[in-house]
Amino acid sequence: MTDEQPHLPDLRAADADRERVAERLREAVAEGRLDMEEFGERLDATYKARTYGELEPITRDLPAAGAKLSMVKPSSAREGEIDWSSRMGGEVTSTGGFAFWSGFMRKGGWTVGSRFTAFAMWGGGEIDLREARFAERDVEIRCFTIMGGIQVTVPPELNVQVKGFGIMGGFDDKATGEGTPGSPRVVVTGFALMGGVGVERKLPRAERLRIKEERRREKLERREERRAAQLERGERERGERGERHRKRHGELHRRSDSSHPAPGDYGAGGGE
Repeated sequence: MTDEQPHLPDLRAADADRERVAERLREAVAEGRLDMEEFGERLDATYKARTYGELEPITRDLPAAGAKLSMVKPSSAREGEIDWSSRMGGEVTSTGGFAFWSGFMRKGGWTVGSRFTAFAMWGGGEIDLREARFAERDVEIRCFTIMGGIQVTVPPELNVQVKGFGIMGGFDDKATGEGTPGSPRVVVTGFALMGGVGVERKLPRAERLRIKEERRREKLERREERRAAQLERGERERGERGERHRKRHGELHRRSDSSHPAPGDYGAGGGE
């Protein structure tokens, strides 16, 4: 009779395995992927896990350590893409923004033209294109700041190129990249003098809420999985204890039977 090799999820995890998972959780909370409550729950489950099968779900929804993910959607993506044809055309609602000891904001369903010029001095401005319409397919956004700041926010699906520069200031580019098919092309130019311009990609609020709700459901599902795994482990351990008890009980019976002589052995050798 040959021993069967155990299935990988049933193999016992070592302390080093649990520590690797715990380190990944610490990185995830530092990156903002987990809040402290969920981090505590997962860390507790990590140190209680006995097998690889119990460790694997804990980091299932986290990227591998050191992985760099892009918010730019690949051109092959289809699910959840913006229908750019429905966002093209319309009368331009704003061609520029100006802030001097004040601020300006362009966001929501506004329509941007082929050129938008923004200036901020001792003030700030916000240009949000996540829900905007585009009168033209090619758009130039010119940002100029002097001891001020301008923030440009674009959706992940937009084709973006950033060409600005800073003088004793910063012109941060976190958005340059290709968009999805049919996307307008937005070029952000200008300069920041002792100020700052930031360009970054962000999901729309509705999409963030959808993802948040999806993560909440996944969190509940993981809790149920852990609870089911704990119940299964408890049942398995009770079964193993019962089996060991039956074996010990049978062994005691055998020893007891072997310690008593057969009935015919009593009085053997007597009778004379």
